[in-house]
Amino acid sequence: MSEPAATSAVASNARPVRRPALSPSRAGDFKQCPLLYRFRAVDRLPEVPTKAQVRGTVVHAVLEDLFGLPASERTPEVAKNLLGPAWERVKNERPEFAGLFSGEDADPALDEWLRSADGLLDGYFELEDPRRFEPDARELLVESELPSGVLLRGYIDRVDVAPTGEIRVVDYKTGAAPRLIGEAKAMFQMKFYALMLWKLRGVVPRQLRLMYLADRQALAYTPDEAELGRFERTLEAIWVAILRAGKTGDFRPNPSKLCDYCDHKAFCPAFDGTPPPYPGWPEPDGSVETPLDRVD
Repeated sequence: MSEPAATSAVASNARPVRRPALSPSRAGDFKQCPLLYRFRAVDRLPEVPTKAQVRGTVVHAVLEDLFGLPASERTPEVAKNLLGPAWERVKNERPEFAGLFSGEDADPALDEWLRSADGLLDGYFELEDPRRFEPDARELLVESELPSGVLLRGYIDRVDVAPTGEIRVVDYKTGAAPRLIGEAKAMFQMKFYALMLWKLRGVVPRQLRLMYLADRQALAYTPDEAELGRFERTLEAIWVAILRAGKTGDFRPNPSKLCDYCDHKAFCPAFDGTPPPYPGWPEPDGSVETPLDRVD
């Protein structure tokens, strides 16, 4: 889908301004902690990626590339051979990832790290045989505007369409299969995708499938129109709350066990920190998901 043109006559390489939108990751952030949403979407504070997160991004890239090959070539051996080229592409797109491996032992460490992804790819092939079908889309950027005017935006790992027209939404997860909180977060993301596809294609997806490659487990769920209708109202309420906070800068912390994994505790009042001065509502909008948002 093409991007809207920038609203001012500036240099051709300027970043286009986009309407503020809601993505599954940022909606999840606001639900978890409004201040976390502000730090990520408004302040855009840097976060240090872990090697596990970046490895997940590389595995996603390999699975995207795999379906670009003829079906007969989609084998575990070929997939593992795609790891090196996928890393180079990911590193070129996100130069900050290159700093994960430096110094005298950089090359052996990188080789060991890439080989650690072999087990994730083996897990994928245990869950399905990619030679048996052709996906309708992979790494699909989707935008959909709700009747209320809320604009939704997100990337879907894969969309499959059966000859009968039934739609399956697939999401790869490179972390371990989650406990109850993590599973609810993952299903929130999948319902977000299902709602967008329903609005765009007029068909409720038949199946939402989460594939946990590390544990070699798959979770499948079948949504219905009534459920997605309720979910639509939930997203509208989240967006209203975001806009209200955006006007005033009043994004409040919501302390929980998940704070242990937050990169921004030093700026959080719940931990005696002080947030940076509020910069105002972002332009372009802060809804864009990064590859790291989608790996776990």
